[in-house]
Amino acid sequence: MGRRPARGLGLLALTIGTALASASPVVAQGAGAETRRSLDLDTGWQFNLVGPYAGDGSLEAPDPGAWQVVAVPHTWNRVGYYLSDPEQHINSADNVEKTQGVGWYYRTFESPRLAGSERTYLEFDAVSRTAEVWVNGRKVGENRNPFGRFRLDVTDALRMGGANELYVKVDNTQPAEGNSTAEVLPMTGDFFVRGGIYRPVRLIVAPPVHFDLLDHGGPGVYASTASIAPGAARLNLSARIANSSPKRAELAMVASLIADDGHVVGSQRSAIIVPPGETAEIAGEMALDAPRLWNGVDDPYLHTLRFDLFDESGALIDRIDQPFGVREMRIDPERGFFLNGRPHQLRGAGFHQDTEASDWAVAPGEVERSMQIMRDMGANSVRLAHYQHGAPVHEIADRMGMVLWDEIGLVTAWTNAPDQVELPGAILANARQQLLDLVHQNYNHASVAVWGIANEVDFGPGRPDFLGRPPEVIADPMPLLENLAALSRELDPLRPVVLANCCEERGMQDVPVVAEAVDAVGANRYFGWYYGAPDQLGEHLDTLRAKHPDIPLSVSEYGAGGAPNMHSDNPLGGPIDMGGRTQPEEFATWFHEENWRELAGRDDLWGIWLWNAFDFGTTVRAEGDAQDINTKGLVTYDREIAKDAYYFYRAVWSDEPTVHVQGRRYVDRAYPVTDIRVNSNAASTGMTVNGAALPAQGDCDQNVCVWRDVRLARGENVVVARARFGEETVEDRVVWQLDAAQEQSFRIDSGTVVAAAAEVQFGSDTFFDGGTAGSTDQRGGRGRQAVTAEIAGTQRRDIVASFREGAFSYRVPTGNGRYRITLTFVEPTQAAGARIFDVTAEGDQTLLRVDVAQRAGGTLRAVTESFETVVADGVLDLGFVPVTGEAIVSAIEIAPAD
Repeated sequence: MGRRPARGLGLLALTIGTALASASPVVAQGAGAETRRSLDLDTGWQFNLVGPYAGDGSLEAPDPGAWQVVAVPHTWNRVGYYLSDPEQHINSADNVEKTQGVGWYYRTFESPRLAGSERTYLEFDAVSRTAEVWVNGRKVGENRNPFGRFRLDVTDALRMGGANELYVKVDNTQPAEGNSTAEVLPMTGDFFVRGGIYRPVRLIVAPPVHFDLLDHGGPGVYASTASIAPGAARLNLSARIANSSPKRAELAMVASLIADDGHVVGSQRSAIIVPPGETAEIAGEMALDAPRLWNGVDDPYLHTLRFDLFDESGALIDRIDQPFGVREMRIDPERGFFLNGRPHQLRGAGFHQDTEASDWAVAPGEVERSMQIMRDMGANSVRLAHYQHGAPVHEIADRMGMVLWDEIGLVTAWTNAPDQVELPGAILANARQQLLDLVHQNYNHASVAVWGIANEVDFGPGRPDFLGRPPEVIADPMPLLENLAALSRELDPLRPVVLANCCEERGMQDVPVVAEAVDAVGANRYFGWYYGAPDQLGEHLDTLRAKHPDIPLSVSEYGAGGAPNMHSDNPLGGPIDMGGRTQPEEFATWFHEENWRELAGRDDLWGIWLWNAFDFGTTVRAEGDAQDINTKGLVTYDREIAKDAYYFYRAVWSDEPTVHVQGRRYVDRAYPVTDIRVNSNAASTGMTVNGAALPAQGDCDQNVCVWRDVRLARGENVVVARARFGEETVEDRVVWQLDAAQEQSFRIDSGTVVAAAAEVQFGSDTFFDGGTAGSTDQRGGRGRQAVTAEIAGTQRRDIVASFREGAFSYRVPTGNGRYRITLTFVEPTQAAGARIFDVTAEGDQTLLRVDVAQRAGGTLRAVTESFETVVADGVLDLGFVPVTGEAIVSAIEIAPAD
């Protein structure tokens, strides 16, 4: 079983520590002396990608001529690229590398000269998936957690004062029964597990008696806020002390909490005896006098928590400094998340660690930029998905006041063979190792609120095909979850155990109720994207709350794909393609606006995290304008484009002055009349178009101000939104273009959310009331090829392949005058006589008893009808009235009759 970092201690430590607890602190002799030394091993590496194992399971030897010089952090993988604007991006089809297999790293280093019985450790912040390490031909250890820090004592393998050879064998093979990584959690998810030494490596020299460096990659010293009272607080403390010397060590430990002005807020002194060659634990409590609290983004105040270790002569022999925030967190099932006794609903986004520039080998500066982008949006929290992230994001979150959801890499699957029902003991051990590492390495961070033990393990037989063949029978996840939950509570009784589920009460069969395994739960729900409609989300959450009234509920994922250079005139004009290319930016904006409508004001939710902060790499998607990228990010993979939905949240979550005109990248406009939508958190927002002022708007619904039916001019149109915030004026300016051919014409590609290309510009379906969108084509996506219909009688196949059908009308803001209307019809499936309808213009019956199949002589043949009408009230009213079956239209063209 695991050990509680903040509470575990041995009887010997308790006896002596209690006897000396009231003694005066030891005065350090040589307190400024360096107690540890560290050498970064970042350059001078060579790398050789061997590739996958051979078919017989053997490993081919590295090619002697294939070594290349690299710097660490390093990954050999590069995943995901955009199809549009390739010159602006790093990744392309030519430089992606998705090999999963074995890579070798090699370098030499000079061994530091050791004094006395000093010990030397290699510290790897993460290697994926597995690592085996040799020093001077001697195997010194291995690690099978792709995401956690590990250390190896290499003292006995070193050549002192000379050159040393270091080899690291790295294997990121996808786990499968009987293969090289079968003992690692398989992580069957919508992301890609890279290979490499993708976080920093260093050499550490420590005194023979030191705070334990082999404590699951943690600092060896731990603290937690046990209680807060007015003007006071109390900390729980513990430490592990390793004695590698040949004699017993009589020691004193002094823990101090130091404010940034240098004064000591509290201190605690303990004594301990550690036998030679052993490791012992010591624990205690520290009373604090009027500490300044860590208060999230409002005041992320950090003290320095210092642990000093003294030998029997009073000499300082080891020191650990940890940034530490004094705070108290709790979750209430009815009132949500509390920070220091006050309601503090968590709002933010999920976050994968990869970027286009560095993939998984991200530098701290890149992490800081990503965190700052989320903070600028108004987020106060981040869900670190779906595995343990590195030290930088935790340190930055501490400084920014961003509350974190940490979790291990237990995603969707937990067995390696199809239909395997017995959980392998090795995988259970790996899951426990990942949790032990996660908790020990991040225990002292004020920002960490919860420990996540799983994501979407309740898919069961309903698992989507793109994650692998859905098994007919699966192992029950509850024993594994209950085991991990018990371990988490043992390690850290103060932080809740959580998980994210996907499927409870979603109408799927054989869904395990995994929420019952944890203290609080997150719901990953995609109403309006993968299923249903956004307005169903609230009722669904009410159902979950009623079913589990004692389990705090959050929304841990919701989102939609959005390509920032794919645009729609109406996000509801036709179907999007959740697994394919049709994913306009405007639909993602609408999705987030409507989902937030359901979530805003729900104080019972302890947290709300949208999915995802940034587009990220995967290998199961070909969608939007990208390949192998999940496009649900509010910001692009390269962190360069914040999509319109980002500014929606900035306007409703942040107090920072925000004015943002939506649709800035939809430059070449299809229609001469458009709505202008502006995200603004100002009391009043003004608008000018080409210098002409429109009426100001205030009290806008969800801080989205809309100017309806604004007419654009031929050529350049300058749109400026402006608002005052106290003495500050904030404005946003966009420029749209309207071609001469669009100035007075309306060409509508009916039934589409993104208009197809033609010799003249069409817009996507809009101005309609009623009806449903359809297509003659069968959509592709999720690995399926699209099937396009052959349509005779037209040069605009892609335009007329879609349609609107039912009983519907169009109200088009043409302005007054005589117009010529051309309608194109295609009958997709019905025989003559099965579909008959009338068409009205301005209330007059213009086309009577239209039978498309009869007029065309069959299905999938385009026919057109033209007529003229006079518009007197500024809006052309076209009606499609069923007589038999449903009315239908594929394209509408409206132009002045002259």
